[in-house]
Amino acid sequence: MFKVANHSLFAHPLPQGHRFPMLKYELIPSQLCHEGILCYNDFFQPELVDEKWILKAHDMVYWTKLKELSLTPLEVRRIGFPLSDQLVERECRIAQGTIQGAVSALEDKVAFNIAGGTHHAGRDWGEGFCLLNDQAIAAYYLLENRLAKRIVIIDLDVHQGNGTAQIFENEPQVFTFSMHAAANFPFRKEISDKDIGLPLATSDREYLGILEENLEYLFHEIKPDFVFYQAGVDVLSSDKLGKLDLSLEACKSRDALVLNYCKRHQVPVQISMGGGYSADIKIIVEAHCNTYRLAKDMFY
Repeated sequence: MFKVANHSLFAHPLPQGHRFPMLKYELIPSQLCHEGILCYNDFFQPELVDEKWILKAHDMVYWTKLKELSLTPLEVRRIGFPLSDQLVERECRIAQGTIQGAVSALEDKVAFNIAGGTHHAGRDWGEGFCLLNDQAIAAYYLLENRLAKRIVIIDLDVHQGNGTAQIFENEPQVFTFSMHAAANFPFRKEISDKDIGLPLATSDREYLGILEENLEYLFHEIKPDFVFYQAGVDVLSSDKLGKLDLSLEACKSRDALVLNYCKRHQVPVQISMGGGYSADIKIIVEAHCNTYRLAKDMFY
């Protein structure tokens, strides 16, 4: 069975008013175990990431200011969370969880991080609830250890993966693909290797057709030997921050397309869950759990 990095056992580092976006990280493992999709032995608690891997993706000055809690008030506002030692520790565990998941996926074909997908963190900034870019850190880990040669990062969160694009702008071994709502945060976009900016209220049929066309390109022309998938569910029509118009079923079909391409081309995939801000937490949890259900059905 695939392995899943789980952070829900660690204390919440945020004050009460900021906790709603974090609640899904507690509910998803419980729901998956309740259904028998996974058992508690399939989850692991990551340790802290080694600083040397952080510094592959992030600038030393930024990392030093982050760990010393010396970011300016403007930099903290850009992140969106009150800064604390506990929050930085949590981000370090998320990054390590994605590294461990990526290594596990080389054998198990697929692995998950309950959290992660922190794609707005660039080399020298944090932004949009993202302090450290977990999939970028893990991609460098694979490259440096010669565990992969050609990585594709498939980012299907409703927001552009601007931090990921900036980190890898000069890295030929990593191809960044972001398909997102064009008129949405971040309002200053970076340049991915391939960006698809979708119009507001893009429907199920339009979305899935565009995605399949681009997956054909990625797997037949770029030919990855490893995929990182950012599977944000803020593409849903119910999402407060989204601006697309996808149904729950279309979000599931989106995941099925990505996983089918990975399976058909025998490319391991690590999945980080990304955003999800529907007012009803049950919709968020259901959309994320669909990704796990599909992975179990397809790979096991």
